[in-house]
Parts: sequence; C-alpha cells; structure tokens
Amino acid sequence: MEYKDYYKELGVEKTATEAEIKKAYRQLVRKYQPDVSKEPDADKRTKALNEAYGVLGDAEKRAAYDELGRNQGAQGQPFRPPPDWGSGYESSGADDSDFFADLFAHVGGRRRANSTFQMQGEDSHAAITIDLHDSYQGAKRHIVMRVPEADAQGHVVTRERTLEVTIPKGVTEGQQLRMKGQGHPGGGAPAGDLYLEIRFQPDARYKVEGRDVFETVPVTPWEAALGGEIDVPTPSGTVAVTVPPNSQTGRKLRLKGRGIPAAQPGDLYLLLEVVLPPANDDKARELYATMAREMAFNPRQKLGG
Repeated sequence: MEYKDYYKELGVEKTATEAEIKKAYRQLVRKYQPDVSKEPDADKRTKALNEAYGVLGDAEKRAAYDELGRNQGAQGQPFRPPPDWGSGYESSGADDSDFFADLFAHVGGRRRANSTFQMQGEDSHAAITIDLHDSYQGAKRHIVMRVPEADAQGHVVTRERTLEVTIPKGVTEGQQLRMKGQGHPGGGAPAGDLYLEIRFQPDARYKVEGRDVFETVPVTPWEAALGGEIDVPTPSGTVAVTVPPNSQTGRKLRLKGRGIPAAQPGDLYLLLEVVLPPANDDKARELYATMAREMAFNPRQKLGG
C-alpha cells in the first residue's frame, strides 16, 4: 500500500479547517471537471480529489487518517498500517459511493444535529480487541472511544467517552456487538447504534479458525517418545491429556467441544512441539553423547544421508 498525502492533493495545510478544505475541494473539482476541463489528466485528478475529500471532509475519517499518517513518509512511499490503528475510533458506516453523490456537497450528505429536519442518527462502527479467554468465559470491559468532531472554528478535535461493554460468552472474531443508541446523535431523533467488531489479541500460543482453536503444546523428548499424561493449560482451564507414544512435532490431538463455546461448540486442537533440553552443562552433554553412541537413529536415512 502506498501512502497518499490527501492534504497535498487538495493543496491545504494539515491545520486547515473544514471550511478551508471544502473551499479548496470545490475550486479544484471545478477546475478539473471532465466535461469542461482541458487538462489531459482531468479524470484522474477528479478521482484523486474525490478520494482526498472523502477522507478529509469527514471528521471521523480525517482523525483516523491523521493518526495513521503521523509517522509515515512522503507521497507514494510504501507503508503498512498497524493492525489496530483504527481501534477505538468511531466511523460512519456509509458506503464509499456516497462520496461521489454530489461533487459540491459534504461527503455522504450527512445532516448535522442542528438541522431543522428530524433525522435518525447514523450508526457508527469501531473495533474492540479482547483476549481469547474472554470469548470462553464472557467479560465486562470499559473502553475509551475517541470521537472526532469539529469545534466552533472548524478544526477537528477528539473527544473521549467511556463505555462499559458486555462481552458475551462465545463471541468469535469478526462478530459485531450492537450497542443501541450509542452511535451518532440524531437531528431531533434518536441516536444511531454503535457496532463493535470483535478482534482477538494476538497470542503466539493460539490460532483461531471460526470456533476451532489450535494451541501449540511443548513436550519433552521423553514425553513424546514414551507417551504419558501431561497437564495442559487451555482457554477453558487445565486439562489432563494423554500423549501417545512415539509422537513427533506437529502431531495433532483433538479435544472435541473444547473450542469456542456455542450451541455447537468448536474443537480444541493441541499441536505437539518436541522441545530439546539444552546441552549447557557436562551432565547434559554426557547424556546426549550416550544417546548418540547407543541409539541407532538417523533421521536423514530416508534422504539417503
């Protein structure tokens, strides 16, 4: 993905007010309007202007864009957005096609709260990151939402509000939680709803596919070779598991119904990983040397080694 400098595209400073951004946009789209412009790249420039105004003309998108671009390079340079850069920002759910509805109107045709029309508030969307354990047990979380809005001078400022969120047992990644009346305020009508998209906190131990959970479990060489019972901490608690003899790294043990809970719960798959003790003292090196002498074992035999 390449970084796009929307402020440069519209020819305004990053401190520009809403009115200044709108004025610059209107002047430029009139200049490059394909039907009348003699510029050879009028279509391309108009598309780029629409894209830039679609972000900078919306308080929520502009605030998120400013945060994303704070440490980015120049126009056209590659960058990778942080995975949670949009977390905690509310944004409207309007489709991007709304940006092209009227070249000379505010993006999406959104009415302000002081409009003389009565209008239902727009729904807003944000992300919330939880631990996998929260999905197994349910939880209550307090989250701080950053709500971008314009001040009296037309500058974008960020207001914070704290919400208590109930995480129901059994939620899955990508699922949306609806918080009624917590979206954008209406114009003389009820506020919209807030939709929170569930994301799982990255954890090297687990991989989640739908309701199935895959957990990497380290075992010793003797546990893998001889088999036996081991205790394994899982998202639902510690479980006694029998390791079959002659197990190798990558062996998969299925614990039916111990995935993410539901009427039809997922499964938990334990992926064994054989971990060798370090040969960092004389005793350990002696044991490894004894194994090398007395065990006729060549893991590369099938390779012709």
